[in-house]
Amino acid sequence: MRWGEPKKGKRGEGEKKRRGEGETGRRGDTSSLKSRFPITPSPHLPISQSPHPPISQSPRRPVSQSPRRPVSLITLLTDFGNSDYFVSAMKGMILSINPDASVVDITHEIPTQDIEAAAFTLLAAHSSFPAGTIHVAVVDPGVGSARRAVLVETRGQFLVGPDNGIFSYLIESEPQVSVLEITNTEYFRAPVSTTFHGRDIFAPVAAALSTGIDPSELGKQITNPVLLAPLRPEKSKNGTVKARIIHIDRFGNCITNLTRSELTEKMIADGAYLVANGAKVKSFRNFFSEQPGRRREVFGIWGSAGFLELAANNKSAAKILKAKRGLPVVLRMPKRS
Repeated sequence: MRWGEPKKGKRGEGEKKRRGEGETGRRGDTSSLKSRFPITPSPHLPISQSPHPPISQSPRRPVSQSPRRPVSLITLLTDFGNSDYFVSAMKGMILSINPDASVVDITHEIPTQDIEAAAFTLLAAHSSFPAGTIHVAVVDPGVGSARRAVLVETRGQFLVGPDNGIFSYLIESEPQVSVLEITNTEYFRAPVSTTFHGRDIFAPVAAALSTGIDPSELGKQITNPVLLAPLRPEKSKNGTVKARIIHIDRFGNCITNLTRSELTEKMIADGAYLVANGAKVKSFRNFFSEQPGRRREVFGIWGSAGFLELAANNKSAAKILKAKRGLPVVLRMPKRS
């Protein structure tokens, strides 16, 4: 017998064992894996109705069957950044409850504790998502205090987060909105941290919603959610419109709260202009490089979120105007002779 030649005999005798066969059995046999890596019951209890079998029994009450069709798309918007564990902990909580959920990051780079920036970003982004989407928004300076947790429903979408004005712009902009205070603690992670409601309240509630529970199981409707300053500009009797900058993007474009309702094409054709920080803005463009020769000229342009923006070609309009969010922007018409 040559060196390395297997001994003859019954099939399989002396042969090299196939990959996946051995003491642990054939590939896919998990009996010995369980003994080597025992699964302990988790305090974070899945409320999933997915086809995947649960790995532990849940002391929470089972989720009742609901005629509402389950959805699997959940978005996250926070000021947590990406260098800490916060975002991954929220995603882990969601997937523990609904392993079939798809989690999409809108952004985690909202300036810390900047509720207005979060409110604008959510308003601008939410309409790009399909009906049934569940948005979780967490910019929460009041975490652990008496501030409420709320669920907002509009246009077939749900929004979960703190009642601190973060949903204010969306509530004001939509014709039909219902707001519910989340009070049913059976859908919370236990124990609830006083510093991380994103993981312990908002993420598990959103995941439970994604399994198809009836929103009415979470709490009762309210009519007094916290609202920021009104999004709609102020109109005076003489025709002047007092607007403001509600957001400055990373390019230095200054987004105002003016819409086509306040500034029509006819008004622009008739000579309408803007005054911001003492500077007059008389030029309006359809795209940024429409007049490339005037590099420091600030002009008006309709942005993708539906608001008028003050911009400069390849420059920061915010730096040119020395503008910050909240800066008044006055819309005026030329005086008639």
